[in-house]
Amino acid sequence: MTGQALEGSADLKAHRLSVKTSMEDDSERADSTQSRGHSICDDTSSELQRMATLEPCGPNSQNSFRGRGALSRLVSMVVTLREWAHKSLQEEEERPDSFLERFRGPELRITHSRISSNHPDPQDASVKTKKPDVFILAPADDVYYHWLFVIATAVLYNWCLLVARACFDELQTNNYILWLVLDYLSDLVYILDTCVRLRTGFLEQGLLVKDLKKLRESYINTLQFKLDLLSILPTDLAYIATGIHVPELRFNRLMRFSRMFEFFDRTETRTSYPNMFRIGNLVLYILVIIHWNACIYYAISKSLGFGSDQWVYPNISHPEFGTLARGYIYCLYWSTLTLTTIGEMPAPERDEEYVFVIFDFLVGVLIFATIVGNVGAMISNMNATRAEFQARIDAIKHYMKFRKVSKELEARVIKWFDYLWTNKKTIDEQEVLKNLPNKLRAEIAINVHLETLKKVRIFQDCEAGLLVELVLKLRPQVFSPGDYVCRKGDIGKEMYIIKEGRLAVVADDGVTQYALLTSGSCFGEISILNIKGSKMGNRRTANIRSIGYSDLFCLSKDDLMEAVMEYPDAKKVLEERGREILRKEGLLEELGLGGLTGVKMEEKVEQLEASLDTLQTRFARLLGEYTATQQRLKQRLTALESRLQCSGSGYLSDGNESTNDGDGTHSEVNIQL
Repeated sequence: MTGQALEGSADLKAHRLSVKTSMEDDSERADSTQSRGHSICDDTSSELQRMATLEPCGPNSQNSFRGRGALSRLVSMVVTLREWAHKSLQEEEERPDSFLERFRGPELRITHSRISSNHPDPQDASVKTKKPDVFILAPADDVYYHWLFVIATAVLYNWCLLVARACFDELQTNNYILWLVLDYLSDLVYILDTCVRLRTGFLEQGLLVKDLKKLRESYINTLQFKLDLLSILPTDLAYIATGIHVPELRFNRLMRFSRMFEFFDRTETRTSYPNMFRIGNLVLYILVIIHWNACIYYAISKSLGFGSDQWVYPNISHPEFGTLARGYIYCLYWSTLTLTTIGEMPAPERDEEYVFVIFDFLVGVLIFATIVGNVGAMISNMNATRAEFQARIDAIKHYMKFRKVSKELEARVIKWFDYLWTNKKTIDEQEVLKNLPNKLRAEIAINVHLETLKKVRIFQDCEAGLLVELVLKLRPQVFSPGDYVCRKGDIGKEMYIIKEGRLAVVADDGVTQYALLTSGSCFGEISILNIKGSKMGNRRTANIRSIGYSDLFCLSKDDLMEAVMEYPDAKKVLEERGREILRKEGLLEELGLGGLTGVKMEEKVEQLEASLDTLQTRFARLLGEYTATQQRLKQRLTALESRLQCSGSGYLSDGNESTNDGDGTHSEVNIQL
């Protein structure tokens, strides 16, 4: 037993020595190879794989996890599972919709490959190391918009509280520590905003400019840079001489107002409720003006003396008017009454007071006109859709009353309009999207109606170009309960795709149902395909009736023909599908292959060639006759000229001569050419 133990310990030491030697060899080989960056996952994988190679594989290692090869097999299994899981996560990370991907095509993406970024091509070793990416903000990014919110908050703080602190001494002195903290925080935001402006890109030939030198020159050469520079001048250093209770020294901070306006403009563009935002923005402007006017009124009263007359603010020694809250509210009340031209305040008594009141009245008139005009326009825009829709309903009602339409039909029409308004289907999509290019219009239409289009077999296998053309030609239609979408025997001019609702294939009695059509189904394509051998020709083969309110997409025959003529594969699919349906219903006569064209292309070409030969023959005959006639005319003109030269007289006789009768009449000379 002792000998066996010694032998076992010797084998273990030898095994550990071999493991150590193997690991040292592996580290030396790793140091000799080209250095490269590994991720945490790669380091873990390489360590596990190295441990797996250290364990020898015995004769029974492939069939069992026990023995000397167990560790290597376990590590191999872990490595395999880790690689499989990592690969699956990468595939699931950004898996686009296959339907949209086929339509959009491949998109440009930045390659995040470790090989491309950290391992330059050995053949291109002379190329210098790529410069790190420069942090540039695009004006359309969300980060830039969020920063605008931050700087707009700082600007609005200065515009509101800085003026109030300069006029109301008590407001400044009671909370001066808070104001110092907020002031220097806003100064920090101003300085950061200047740095942001230096790194804000702009578009040049459709591409974002990322050259720092060009961006810096573009910003420095603008007027806004000068205003921004003035707004961050440390004018409050004069606090050393005047004390900290002089906020008027910071009035230069008001010059960065353009950033607040820029934030408002971008918010109006981004928000889904622009009219509500415009009203709120207008109210904010009016409140700021009233606030400023109230502060100026208090400052004038302070300079003239509180309680010196009836117009100024009452004496602050009175307990009722000595508090800060009462003083601000009184001044705000006075400012509101003055700027809204309501009046009912004490009349001014001094020249300075008259001038200020006159200026306030003029500003108030402008504010009142602005409020009335803007609010009226906003309310009109908010109700424009409703007003237009109501005008359409009133016109229909007037027409039905004038034509004495039955009450039942009138009620159906009104219910149909009510359904459109309740379900927000009154918007004309073609009118709204008409200013967009076809590519964006098609992409919007596909995203809006994606779930419906995915269920349509005609769109599942068609090419991206055909998908664009068909989607742009779809027209929405709404049918009421009981309405017939099409009747058997009618001439087919459209095909339909069900977006929402249920339709039934009914018998001639309108009651018996043969089938039920739901969202994604399409029908009506058989009658517009003009399949040769169809017993119905271009007429409808079934009665389709709406069970409830149904939203359909309509595709006209002309639009379908125009689209599929350039896509023969899609045309064949439609034809084959139509034949299958006709065979099931026994409405197809096997006379040969037909199609959308009706006549084979070869026959048309032969007819055109025969017609062209006939036209060429006739043209050649006419050309020969014209040449011969022209030659004869030239010959006779030549003969006429020679006779004129020989006779020297103005009359020539060629057959009949001109004679003077005894009564003075003159006979004509007929010259036959």
